[in-house]
Amino acid sequence: MMLQRPKSRSEEVTMRLRQEIVDGTFELGSALSETMIATRYNVSRTPVREAFAALGIEGLVRTEPQQGTYVFRISNRQFAALSEVRSIIEMAALRLAYERSRKALLRQWARLLRAMREAAASGDSQGYCRLDGEFHQAIMSLADNPHIIEAAQSFATKIAAVRNRLGANPEHMKRSLAEHEELVRLLTLNRINSTVELLDHHIRFKGESFWSGAADWNISLDTDEE
Repeated sequence: MMLQRPKSRSEEVTMRLRQEIVDGTFELGSALSETMIATRYNVSRTPVREAFAALGIEGLVRTEPQQGTYVFRISNRQFAALSEVRSIIEMAALRLAYERSRKALLRQWARLLRAMREAAASGDSQGYCRLDGEFHQAIMSLADNPHIIEAAQSFATKIAAVRNRLGANPEHMKRSLAEHEELVRLLTLNRINSTVELLDHHIRFKGESFWSGAADWNISLDTDEE
């Protein structure tokens, strides 16, 4: 029986800070000082500094010389570019998952959809966003290709952070749920091409339509460069 190596202090700080950024505890663009995080997590500044470096590689924080470290900000254009790549990967993964594990995908989607309906009905936006992420992760897992998962992980946390902020809007949740229901219906009918087309729309265009209301939801954005 293999024993798991205990996580180092820097790994623990990285995981905790990552989760709080994704959950929205720290707003996009907000300042993060080593002293503040060290005090918050009751650690020295060294693991905090290492966590900043690790999360910088993931794109969740940015460190500006002589100024400080900040939670990432994202512009409409940057989000559209991320969504485009995400859509390409998920569409390919969906076709593979359909070919290799259609029944398992339908079971997982149906289970998650029931839970998403319950979360939406109770106004549990955080729970809904978590289930939304699991819905899309099921596609990747059942595609049975580790390179697809690896490619998606390069931006998964940033997408999750944006999703959690947009998902707090009731109208977003309502429209999102309707599209997930339609994805399940189409796949149940074996209309894989239609399912893939809807997935593309769901990822690439849905986010764009809600992005216009980001200022009203107190989301901090970058201005697109000309």
